[in-house]
Amino acid sequence: MISVVILTYNSRDFVRFCLGSVFSQDYPNLEVIIVDNASSDGTPELVKKYPKAILIENKENLGACRGRNQGIEVSSGEWILTLDCDVTLEKDFLSKAVDIINNLPSNTGILQSKILNLNKETIYSCGIHLSWMRRFYDIGRGRGNKEFSEAKSIFGACSACAFYKRRMLGELKEKTGYFDERFFFLVEDVDLAWRAKKNGFKTAFAPELACRHKGNSSKVGKKKRQYLCFRNRFYTIIKNEGFIKYSLKILPLLFYDLPKVVYLIFTNRYVRKFRINDIEQ
Repeated sequence: MISVVILTYNSRDFVRFCLGSVFSQDYPNLEVIIVDNASSDGTPELVKKYPKAILIENKENLGACRGRNQGIEVSSGEWILTLDCDVTLEKDFLSKAVDIINNLPSNTGILQSKILNLNKETIYSCGIHLSWMRRFYDIGRGRGNKEFSEAKSIFGACSACAFYKRRMLGELKEKTGYFDERFFFLVEDVDLAWRAKKNGFKTAFAPELACRHKGNSSKVGKKKRQYLCFRNRFYTIIKNEGFIKYSLKILPLLFYDLPKVVYLIFTNRYVRKFRINDIEQ
């Protein structure tokens, strides 16, 4: 069984296309779980028109991490597909995915699809790359659709559309959940991928699996997104590498992190509230 976990927040204009693409798949052995973070635009009422969907309604916005964790907790599939509400799957996506999953090495815990922009001509993400400077970015972002057509092992997956093995998630679960709920939103997929890698699990990229993604359907403001990326990057570095070990990398600290921190302190009011000692190590 494949469990599809979709997170919604004021997503009525997007989720109907997402659900339409999921329920039109030719793979029958699946369950669909929607976790709604207190939408006020009628999203839950729309979801209830799909009787096969399992709906979890939160009374407040609990964030992407906790919302996904709620969906994973009630799911029963051997693999969980996390979807953003503004993702639409291509035809035969799930049946192709199951064929690939059945032939994966046993230590593969994450499977990444090719996520395209709405125009289908350019790439949104082919997974996550983490550099030596501990910068992370979406592989192939903005490049042509026909590029990155080779299956390979990558660092991690973009959770907008990614498969996670249940056994792996069970082994990696922390007090703060499968996805670390302290992150609230953004970078949580980098953290999970890093933990998976440290525990011997691999991430596979399958270019034949294609979907389309709009991006930022939650409408989070630019400054808030900038702050969360900044904060959560430090969270994941401290968790997975350790502050002392990272501080030995003097070049990224002097030429990337320090100038960026100074810039953000003067330009982003959210960053000025950040305290590094608030991070649980």
